[in-house]
Amino acid sequence: MKNILLFSSVLLVSFASAQQKTTPQDYEQMKNAGQLNAHANYVIVQPDQQIRNSANARYSGPMQTQSTTCNCIVPLDTTFTIVPFNGYQAPDYRNDDGSSSALMIPFNFNFFGVNYDSLFINNNGNISFGAPYSTFTAMAFPNSSFQMIAPFWADVDTRAALSGLVYYKITPTHMIVKWEQVGYYSSHDDLLSTFQLIITDGLDTILPAGSNVSFCYGDMQWTTGDASSGVGGFGGSPSTTGVNQGNGTDYFQVAQCDATGNTFDGPYGLNDGVDWLDNQEIYFNTSLLGNVPPLVMNSTICDTIDVYTGDTLRSINQDSVMFDFYFMTPEINQNVTAIISTNAPASALSYVQTVNTPTYKAYACTFRAIHLPPAVYTVTGTAIDDGIPSGENSGQVIIHSYYSAELGINDPTNSTAINIYPNPANNQISINNIPEGNVQMTITNVFGQTIFSAPTTNKNAIVDCSSFASGVYFINLVNKNGEQKTMKFIRR
Repeated sequence: MKNILLFSSVLLVSFASAQQKTTPQDYEQMKNAGQLNAHANYVIVQPDQQIRNSANARYSGPMQTQSTTCNCIVPLDTTFTIVPFNGYQAPDYRNDDGSSSALMIPFNFNFFGVNYDSLFINNNGNISFGAPYSTFTAMAFPNSSFQMIAPFWADVDTRAALSGLVYYKITPTHMIVKWEQVGYYSSHDDLLSTFQLIITDGLDTILPAGSNVSFCYGDMQWTTGDASSGVGGFGGSPSTTGVNQGNGTDYFQVAQCDATGNTFDGPYGLNDGVDWLDNQEIYFNTSLLGNVPPLVMNSTICDTIDVYTGDTLRSINQDSVMFDFYFMTPEINQNVTAIISTNAPASALSYVQTVNTPTYKAYACTFRAIHLPPAVYTVTGTAIDDGIPSGENSGQVIIHSYYSAELGINDPTNSTAINIYPNPANNQISINNIPEGNVQMTITNVFGQTIFSAPTTNKNAIVDCSSFASGVYFINLVNKNGEQKTMKFIRR
C-alpha cells in the first residue's frame, strides 16, 4: 500500500491574462524556440476544426489486470475513452499542452461549496473548471489564477512513440482520469509516469466514506520538461500536486517535486523526490469549507496486507510487515499532531518516528503476526491540526492474518492452481480449478463479515457479486479434509 514560494497577485493576473489562440504547429515552434510565456494559458485549435466523436477513440489495447493486492489504480478497459484534446488528431490525440472541450458530468461535484457539472481535462496533469489550461510550468498553491485539481501538474507530452495516453471514464456518480505511462516535453519517452484522478458525487463507494477526490500513483519517473528548465526530466521548475480553488484561501498542497528519490519534508519545505509519490493513495474532501483537515497516507501499495501467523513452513517468512505512516497539514502555517493505534494486542505493533517537523510527521511501523489469532486487524493513523476550528483525519492499514496451512489445497506455481477471474470484478467472478468433492465456499469482507456462503461440487463456479459494495473481499475454500485456500479479489 508508498516545497514553495508564493507569487504576488499582480504577477498572477498578468499570467492569467496572457491567453491567445494558436495552432499546434505554431505553438510547437514557439515553445521549441523559447518564445512562450511558461505561465501563460494558450488555447490550441486547428483551423476550422470539426468536433469529433470521442467514442471512436476508446481504449483498444489489451485488457489490463490490476494487482490482486491493490485497488487504487483502476486498470484500463474498453469503458475508458482517450481524452479528445482540441487541436490534435484522433484516434490517439497525442499532444503537448492540449485541453479537452468542456466535458459534462452527470453528477454534481462539490468544489469548496460550488457544484460543477462540467470540467476540462488538461494534458499537463490536471483538471480545471471554468476554463481549460495549457500552462506547462507549474506554480505553487495557493494561486489566484487557477481553479485546478492537480494530481501531478507538469509538462506532460504524449507525442513520443513509447509514451502512453490520457484516458477518462464517466459514470453516473464518478469520473476517472488516468495518465497512463506518459512522457514529458520535448517528446521524451525515456522516462514515463502513471497517475490517476477520481472525483465523485461524495457518495460513490469507489472512494472511502467522507471523500470525493483521490490521487493515485503508479511508477513516477520524471518531474520537469525541457521548457521548464528541466534537464533529463528533472530540475528546473518543480511539478505541483494539490488542489486550488483560485480565491487564495481554499486550497491545499501535497508536494512539489523536482528530483528523483524519496526525499520529502512536507508540503511547504524543500522540493521533493518524485519517487515518494510511487504507489501512494491520497483521499480528501473538497466539499468542506474553511480549515482543510490534515492528510493521512501510508506507504502500503494496497489497503489490505496478508500476513501468516505461525509461519514456519514457507521459504520466505511472512509473519510480519513493515510500512510507513505520513501525516501533514496541506495548508501554510499549521501544525500537526499524530497518533497511531491498533485493535491488535499492543505487542504486535511497534513504530519509530522518522520525521518530526511542525507540519509533517512520518513513522516507520512494524506489525508482527506471530502467535496472533487469525483475524482482520487494523492500524489507524490519526492526524489533528491546530487550525480554527481544528481539523482531524485518519487512515488505516488493514492486515489480514492467516494460518500458514491455509495455503494447503494447491501449490500456487501449479498450472492447475485455483484462480479467480476477472480480478478486479464487476458483476460476477469465476473460480476455476476447485478441487473435486464437496467444498465449502465463504466470502468475507475486510472486516471479517460473511457476505456469501455456499457449498460447491463443481470444478468451476460463478458467483454473482453485483450486490457487493466496491472494495476488497476474501474467498475461503475448505475441502472435506479441512484443507483451506484463501484468495483475495476486488469488486470495482
